[in-house]
Amino acid sequence: MRRIFSALILLALVVSAQAGEVDRLYVIDCGWAHASDQSRWSSGVNVGVPIDLSDNCYLIHHSSEGYLLWDTGITDRLAALPEGRTVPALGQTWHRTGTLVAALAALGVKPADVRYVAISHWHPDHTGNVDEFPDATVIIQKAERDYVMTLPQKPFSPEHKMQQIEGDKDLFGDGSLTILSTPGHTPGHQSLLVHLPKTGYVVLSGDVVHFQSNWDNRRVPDFNYDKAQSAASMEKIARALDEKHAQLWINHDKPSSDARRHAPEFYE
Repeated sequence: MRRIFSALILLALVVSAQAGEVDRLYVIDCGWAHASDQSRWSSGVNVGVPIDLSDNCYLIHHSSEGYLLWDTGITDRLAALPEGRTVPALGQTWHRTGTLVAALAALGVKPADVRYVAISHWHPDHTGNVDEFPDATVIIQKAERDYVMTLPQKPFSPEHKMQQIEGDKDLFGDGSLTILSTPGHTPGHQSLLVHLPKTGYVVLSGDVVHFQSNWDNRRVPDFNYDKAQSAASMEKIARALDEKHAQLWINHDKPSSDARRHAPEFYE
């Protein structure tokens, strides 16, 4: 019995030693857009009313796994275009004031230091710089990867190492970073539940919702891949917020984004 007890203590110590935590989360400005008609995202509501949309990347440091980057923003090439780039079909003009690579360098982080790039979904304002991290493992839902492979123009190189996920996943087995499957906006959209020792739980929502009023009213854009899945995914996020007493960080909601601490400051 004494040997069994000692073995259990040893096992507990080993598991404890292997467990890690997220000790830093940086919010990085990865572009912004001016849109001429808010109702594109909220059908019939605020028709013709313009809106500015934020676009963030999130650099996360895990104490034992190193750096994970959540989304990569709109392409860094826009930083060379002071007037931005207009997409007439979408009624949007996209801007970047600096590059993601430069923002990471200011934190002392090189692209080779990033071990994982997890993407909420394939749209170019979230995957614009994935290929800047050729050594990183791309974390993506299998449904999203399968869809991306059907596109004539791929959002990033298919040669990347990939970790394909089906459904929810505790990424490092310690509860610090949990992928939440939230399809609807795209076939394999995913969100990220982050546990920070001091801040608590935060949900990085990708595009499960685009701005606060749409969340408050559970509005689903007409252009989403599957509106029923989108509504179900919002309810799934709402349950996670309640269960974890979590904050919801809506990526494109510029007022709330502007109010958050941005790099080089961080959350812990």
